[in-house]
Amino acid sequence: MTSRRGVLALALSGLGMASCDPAAGLDNKQNEQPRPVTEQPGTGWEIVWQDEFDGPAGSLPAAERWVPDVGGDGWGNGQYEYNTARAENAQLDGEGHLAIIARKERYGGNDYTSARLTTKNRYSKAYGRVEARIKLPTGRGIWPAFWLLGADVDSVGWPACGEIDIMEHKGQIPSVVSSAVHGPGYSGGGNIGRQHAVSGPPLAEDFHLYAVEWEPELLRFIVDDTVFFEVTPKSLPAGRKWVYDHPHFIILNVAVGGSFVGPPDSKTVFPQTMKVDYVRVYERAAQ
Repeated sequence: MTSRRGVLALALSGLGMASCDPAAGLDNKQNEQPRPVTEQPGTGWEIVWQDEFDGPAGSLPAAERWVPDVGGDGWGNGQYEYNTARAENAQLDGEGHLAIIARKERYGGNDYTSARLTTKNRYSKAYGRVEARIKLPTGRGIWPAFWLLGADVDSVGWPACGEIDIMEHKGQIPSVVSSAVHGPGYSGGGNIGRQHAVSGPPLAEDFHLYAVEWEPELLRFIVDDTVFFEVTPKSLPAGRKWVYDHPHFIILNVAVGGSFVGPPDSKTVFPQTMKVDYVRVYERAAQ
């Protein structure tokens, strides 16, 4: 997406929250035939961090794992929502899910509220597999995202810290998700990314698995059982730096409006909820 205000307003997620033209920065291979994943978690992977979101309905996400990012200044992308730390915007549903809820309400000077949860200063990691099983919200102007941001963002700024957008979605396009990377010289609308059309019912009707497999010189993006995009140092513009060599933390959020999706319209129904079944991080098992 993009980072945050105060540190060059990092792009909230994939195809560039900072100056997110959904088509900008996409390579010319987005119509290539995706290929099946050849190795699944459990075959050569072991879990090193997870949240299964078990707990009473209405309770807040675990404070030892998640930190709410609070504010409503647009997040560098012209977003409309005020992200809060309230259970009204992020809570467990009592059925093993995290619910991030975007609401139409006046709060903090904004006309909408939502939540943006991060593992900053709680958990960060370089390399491995990061995945989440998510049921997406829908509607024009709704922008859910699952992404990683370099843990050194406060010292080096964005995009030097690196950003890995595992999944972001335009609510008005029911079956398409995007993945992207942002770094120095290839950020915002100039990111390196790809869109992927998911077969079957709209993404708001069921859970899907979104993942990245991260190796020292490879990022492999996956939806369900399909690898649809890979990025290596050779994918970067000439002379640009590969910055995916240090720990990143996890972010889950639902934005309302902004440069990537445009504003909600009269047909957008509120509240809109993103449900997360789990977030899991794996590393390669010792051979």
